[in-house]
Amino acid sequence: MIVMGADEATAEAFDRRIDPYRSELLAHCYRMLGSVHDAEDLVQETWLRAWRARDRYDEGRSSLRTWLYRIATNACLTALEGRGRRPLPSGLVAESDPRRPFVHGGEVTWLQPLPDSVLRLGEPETATIDRASLRLAFVAAAQHLSARQRAVLILREVLDFPAAEAADILGTTTASVNSALQRARASLRAAGIAQEQIAEPSEAEQRAWVDRYMRAFEAADVEGLKRLLTEDVLMEMPPMVNWFVGRENYGVFMDWVFAHNGSQWRLLPVGANAQPAFAAYNRGPGGAFELHTLQVFTVTKHGISRTSVFRDSDVFASFELPATLGA
Repeated sequence: MIVMGADEATAEAFDRRIDPYRSELLAHCYRMLGSVHDAEDLVQETWLRAWRARDRYDEGRSSLRTWLYRIATNACLTALEGRGRRPLPSGLVAESDPRRPFVHGGEVTWLQPLPDSVLRLGEPETATIDRASLRLAFVAAAQHLSARQRAVLILREVLDFPAAEAADILGTTTASVNSALQRARASLRAAGIAQEQIAEPSEAEQRAWVDRYMRAFEAADVEGLKRLLTEDVLMEMPPMVNWFVGRENYGVFMDWVFAHNGSQWRLLPVGANAQPAFAAYNRGPGGAFELHTLQVFTVTKHGISRTSVFRDSDVFASFELPATLGA
């Protein structure tokens, strides 16, 4: 129910009308904020604002979808006032040596992965959501932009709104939108970042690559893992700032992982950011397998090109991961 005490029939009718847009608006707010919890809060805020303004909605001026995007985008821009960006380590500091000790990011607020289950990806009503723009690498790249440039980039290049419609959503001019889009593209180029242009394998093929990786991981087979990686594979591990590139560096690090944590693991497949992922559980002293990390993979036709490893209680909670698996 939108508002406690509101006429139930009216509120339910309003909910039915706008509910088909919930998942795509959640994806939009996530791209803007880089946080699952913040995105969910902003979608609820959008619902509340839409309910309160329902009598002012003018169907002759814009579609219901455009109207909701206007509310959601401006709610995001308000929420982002005074906030810093949410980076990943590879966009924050220089590359590390995998032999060096871990360095914690301190007070850095990191980009969070998005559970596929939250968006109900795979269901018919979410078929129009642009999956490539949910990838961690794209959302991280967008974090390098100002909030307004980020909004313009997403509205124009992800959601494909015409410049005039994007201007209406943002309450500005078409010229201003076009200028902001040019600056956004230039900012990403200057930072050496661009939306990934990947010839992606099918979803089944990506899952097959990661399934093979999981078997090698459970066998503590470092050489087997390396055979599944691209030569320039990147690994990062927030909240640690350490990150590195290259198959050999990856192998050095995985040798350390198995030496330090042992070779007894159980892995639970999940989906994150429309990418294959798994939760890794390490056998603890009591015999149970304890939640260790969530690992998200970018897969190309040549192999796994990026692994983002998260060890954060908020991330674990958003994926509803059990703390332990049985012995």
